Amino acid sequence: MKFELTILGCGSATPTMRNWPTSQLLEHDSHLFMIDCGEGAQLQLRRFKIRFQKIRHIFISHNHGDHCLGLPGLISTMHLLGRTEKLSIYAQKGLKEAVEIQLAVSHSRLRFQIDWIELDPGATELIYENKKLSVHSFPLNHRVPCSGFRLSEKAKLRNIRKEVIEEYNLSVPRIRQIKEGKDHKLPDGTVIPNSELTLDPEPPLSYAFCSDTAYSETVVEAVSGVDLLYHESTFLIEDQARARETFHSTTSDAAKVAAKAKVGKLLLGHYSARYKNHESFREEAAAIFPNVEAVEEGMRFSVENVKK
Repeated sequence: MKFELTILGCGSATPTMRNWPTSQLLEHDSHLFMIDCGEGAQLQLRRFKIRFQKIRHIFISHNHGDHCLGLPGLISTMHLLGRTEKLSIYAQKGLKEAVEIQLAVSHSRLRFQIDWIELDPGATELIYENKKLSVHSFPLNHRVPCSGFRLSEKAKLRNIRKEVIEEYNLSVPRIRQIKEGKDHKLPDGTVIPNSELTLDPEPPLSYAFCSDTAYSETVVEAVSGVDLLYHESTFLIEDQARARETFHSTTSDAAKVAAKAKVGKLLLGHYSARYKNHESFREEAAAIFPNVEAVEEGMRFSVENVKK
């Protein structure tokens, strides 16, 4: 089952010729989820050949422009291309009104429904789930209300041994029950333990996204044990004072979160435009947390292939 992250934008504040504002696309079991939607996100979706009409859910961390200004344009394009499928947008208070004003003044009457789900930036809460995945928001420590997101697979069914299906002539409903953990009872009353019928499933995987935030122990707890963590690192350590002033993180802040939370792999991004060499970000963080990568647009990361 596919569980893959695509980086659409990894810059901060203003777009540059090198980096686009923050936006990501996560695919899980054919479901597409967008995380933040900075300016130009729809062009990046086209560039990386992502069928954006399949996006059903968009999670916006906060209302700073480099995380949400691409939303009106993306919605407009979805409309112009004939979208009729409902779109759910999870966002902070105020963004719905801002987008609706832009749509109104441009005389845009959408062919599809938008469901707006307002986030509580002070709470950890379940905001979405399907049969295989759950999404929680959690508080970040920024200058404005801001939420991170944790996308976690649900516990998987056990794998039934192929040979026992034929041996006990199991029906499809009975196979399902055994995969859910039931034992099997023979006509003579003999009970075959589930452990003899099945194999352990692959452990559930998880991804966490931390956009703009100062270092926070609350974040450490929220992302504890995730396989893949994206944590903003706007500044190098030499600019730590500026990071504190703006409620952003340095490379060492991000690495400390990853180390304390015991995550599998750390991804760095949201770079300040003042830096030209992003390898320095990786090098600084690696001194604290070795399994780290400084992302660039177009990079794809398979969550199931992360090495802990």
